[in-house]
Amino acid sequence: MEAATPPDDGVLIVEDDDDLRDSLADYLRDEGIAVGTAADGFEALARLKQMRPPRLILLDLMLPRMTGAEFRNSLKADASLADVPVVLLSALPDIHTHAAAMGVDGYLRKPVDGKLLLAVVEGYCR
Repeated sequence: MEAATPPDDGVLIVEDDDDLRDSLADYLRDEGIAVGTAADGFEALARLKQMRPPRLILLDLMLPRMTGAEFRNSLKADASLADVPVVLLSALPDIHTHAAAMGVDGYLRKPVDGKLLLAVVEGYCR
């Protein structure tokens, strides 16, 4: 059963693709990482307001209702969330351009390599 809220000292995955979100979350949990999930930016913001910020947010760029860029702007506008590290997830060939424009801490190309994902996450969570 997936976590309803982002865990303290863990990762929040904001991804609208159910299979990918669940796969990433299961992989990280199997590696001992605390994980929370959200299907879109609105859900993620609601969950973030209910507890301490996670150590890292993995953010899909193309989300329904609120794009990854809009979500990132909402984070930056909230003093309690502005410093939470964000790593962008996207299959777009110019992901690096989006990452730079959004001021995120990094990016991973989809399909996401598990070992690379774990290395990035452990850099923030261990």
